[in-house]
Amino acid sequence: MSNSAACRIVGVNRKTGHRWRYGRSVTVRTGNIRTYAAIIRPAHPASARFLAEAERVAIADGLLRHRSIRALAVELGRAPSTVSREIRRNRDAGTETYHPFRAQRRAAGRRLRPKAGKLVRNVELRAFVAGHLEQRWSPEQISAVLPGLFPGRPEMRVVHETIYQALYTQGAGRLHRELAGNLRTGRVRRKRRRRSGERLGRFMAPMVMIGSRPAEVADRGVAGHWEGDLIMGTSNRSAIGTLVERTTRYLVLLHLPRGHGSAHVRDALVDAVSAMPPGVRRSLTWDQGIEMGRHDEFTAATDVPVHFCNPHSPWQRGSNENTNGLLRQYFPKGTDLTVRTPAASRGWPPS
Repeated sequence: MSNSAACRIVGVNRKTGHRWRYGRSVTVRTGNIRTYAAIIRPAHPASARFLAEAERVAIADGLLRHRSIRALAVELGRAPSTVSREIRRNRDAGTETYHPFRAQRRAAGRRLRPKAGKLVRNVELRAFVAGHLEQRWSPEQISAVLPGLFPGRPEMRVVHETIYQALYTQGAGRLHRELAGNLRTGRVRRKRRRRSGERLGRFMAPMVMIGSRPAEVADRGVAGHWEGDLIMGTSNRSAIGTLVERTTRYLVLLHLPRGHGSAHVRDALVDAVSAMPPGVRRSLTWDQGIEMGRHDEFTAATDVPVHFCNPHSPWQRGSNENTNGLLRQYFPKGTDLTVRTPAASRGWPPS
């Protein structure tokens, strides 16, 4: 359609339609120039990760009703930080009011690509970041120190994620890839992180998580529930397995002279558990280390179920972690544990 035809259908003047499509700049009484951006419709639908126009309208309505940030987040099914950040970034600077359709246009304009990054446009900021990376500052430290060093200069602000992208995405004006070697990880290429829905299972056989353990395990009222882990030797080339009974704190050490792969740990666990009286073979709790890759075969041989802790949650095996710390007095870090014989496990628990 022509501009005039479209404006007749909408019911506005053709000049208004022209301003909507292309934007305009006007001079206000104070002499400042106020710019009204054009209405921009993305060529492709935005990802569901971004707020939609309807969600911004709901936020504006909620603010008029004096709803809290957390209440709005619950209604929208979003994180409170998402709603808070949306209001902070897209409200009007002068009146501090939030207009949903203006916010939608601002957000759509920021998504337009390609555009030069902040470190590309600001030479001074890029030099500051590069210089501190050479001094082995982390991107988080650089981002945090900028407001204090450059007060009143919003152009001298950058979040740590922008620095990481400038290091790992090369192009004109980007930071040199060699600077990535100064990061604590020393990684020159970014490691892709799977999203929660893409993460693969740790083992071939399904894991039974710690939340499915019987209630009697938590209260330590019944003996027979064990916690296990490995004590590693120098360069992780040798190991000793540890089993701690949760009620009595009785300790069993596993001799692993030929290695600590999944097959070796399975065989050692089967031998140790099979030698126990049937009444104290109820369950085993372990972390998600690869040495338990054959946990299903261990369960089939001993009829003892294995429960796995959540990632990065060592406190869920507190008895075992504490015991391993005490054992380090006898098996120091950085030593070769293959020289230990099965006799090293005698005398436990100490009298």
